[in-house]
This record gives sequence, C-alpha cells and structure tokens, in this order.
Amino acid sequence: MELRTITYEVTGRIARITLNRPDRGNGITLDMPRELAACVERANLDPAVHVVALSGRGKGFCGGYDLVASAEGKMEGMGGEAPPGSPIDPAVIGQNHDPGSTWDPVTDYAMMSRNVRGFMSLFFGDKPVVCKVHGFCVAGGTDMALCSDLLIMEDSAKIGYPPARVWGVPTTALWASRIGVQRAKRLLFTGDCLSGTEAVDWGLAIEAAPRALLDERFEILLERIARVPINQLVMHKLLVNQTVLSSGLLSTQALGTVFDGIARHTPEGYAFQSRAMQDGFKAAVRDRDQEFGDLGPSTFKG
Repeated sequence: MELRTITYEVTGRIARITLNRPDRGNGITLDMPRELAACVERANLDPAVHVVALSGRGKGFCGGYDLVASAEGKMEGMGGEAPPGSPIDPAVIGQNHDPGSTWDPVTDYAMMSRNVRGFMSLFFGDKPVVCKVHGFCVAGGTDMALCSDLLIMEDSAKIGYPPARVWGVPTTALWASRIGVQRAKRLLFTGDCLSGTEAVDWGLAIEAAPRALLDERFEILLERIARVPINQLVMHKLLVNQTVLSSGLLSTQALGTVFDGIARHTPEGYAFQSRAMQDGFKAAVRDRDQEFGDLGPSTFKG
C-alpha cells in the first residue's frame, strides 16, 4: 500500500509507525486507519520485529479527525471516498435540522466501524505497541493511543476527548478499560483533558517525562521489550487482552460507534455544524469549550 498519511520503517527489532500529517496536527483522514492496519500487519509478519513504536511528527501526536476539512465541507486532503450519508459526506455536513434531511445511521456505522477496525489493529496486532504522545492527543487521536498496549507521554502533553461536550462519542470505547468506570465518566461527562503527569497518576500512561527526555525514555522502554523473544511477547499480549475482551469491549464499541453518529445529528450537533460552516471549525470549537475554561484543545484541530 502506498502510504499517504503515515510512515513505516524498521530499525533493529523495532517497527516504527509514525503519523505524518504534521501540517494538519496529524489529523485523521479516511486513509489513515487503513494504512495503520496495513503497517501493523507488516510488523506482524516480519520475524525481525519484536515491538511496534507508534508516534507522530510535528507539534503533537494527533488532534483527532481532520474536522476542519469535514465540518466546513472542504474535503480536500481527506483521502479515500466518503460514502453518501456518512458524517463527512458534504451533503450531510451542510444540512441543518430539517425534517427533510436524510441521515442513514447504518451507512454512518459502516464507515466509522471500519475506522475502529483500523485503530483496533493495534490492540489485536501480534506484537506489543508502545505509543509516544507529545504535545497533544485529543478526540479521535485517543483511539490510537488507547488501542496501544503501553503509553508514554510528555509530562505537559494533553490527552482527552473534548468532543464529549458536543458532536462525538469515543468509538473504540476503551476509556473505562484503561482508567476505570468512575474516572472514565469524569472525563466524558466534562470533555476535560489530562496532562501526561496526571495520565500516569490515573493509570492511563505508564510513564511521563519532560520533552527533552521523552525520546530517550521511549527508546529505553522499546529496547527492553525488544529483548524478549517474540513468542513470549505474543502470548503475554494475548493473555492480558482476554481480560479486556471478556468485559464486553466489542459490544461496547458497536454501541459507541452508533452513538458517535447520533451525536452529530442532535439539535446541538446541527448547531455546531452550522457554526463551523459559517465561521469555521475553530470558531465552533472555541464556542464549545469557552464555558469550560479549557481553550487548549481547540488549537489541536488543524
């Protein structure tokens, strides 16, 4: 597969998958989940690879879906083909709350569930995946971070799901599995973000480090994992993942993916879309976040 949104290379026993849209905050396009899955499978099949390193180029790891393009009805650079009626179909993006408007939730689910399968390739991949977050990891970007096995963060980086305030529900539905039910509710009921230091305290990240030391700490962890035989790593990952799967994760993901579509088609969702169409996506996000006193995440998208 020709890679348009990420890069892939192998150094020693480490396969390195790097999000590569730095000019767009590594915003997720239709191509990115497919390319991610292809690269994970490439690492799975490479007998030299023991561990996968996931990171992002530019000022942050990932600012979520490239919603500047989709919410404003400007699809250049999104890549792929948007199915009619999907959340990034221009005919749907521009609609207002009109009884004559058509939204097909099954078409919406078909597209978003494919994205979920792309993100979950990290979870189901044979080899351990260690994700490095610097700067920011918000909205859909958290799907990739939470689907990874281990997370190491810059101490001042932000991670969270601000679209919980309007226009989004986390489709991979891994927050409760990663930090527990009560803390997942704390984040999703507010859309607030955690710093890297807080993410360690909450059990979401395994380590936090200042930016100057982040790469070094990341490489140390990767190298230690890479010393373990592949067969041992695969068995340990399969064993621990059964705990998550037995909790009903796949059923919860199906519900989260349907709810995500519904969230874009509520009265508040239409109002958010209308504001984005009229004044730009950043303005709509600023409006959404202003009363929370948390304007930081609005700078992460585009």
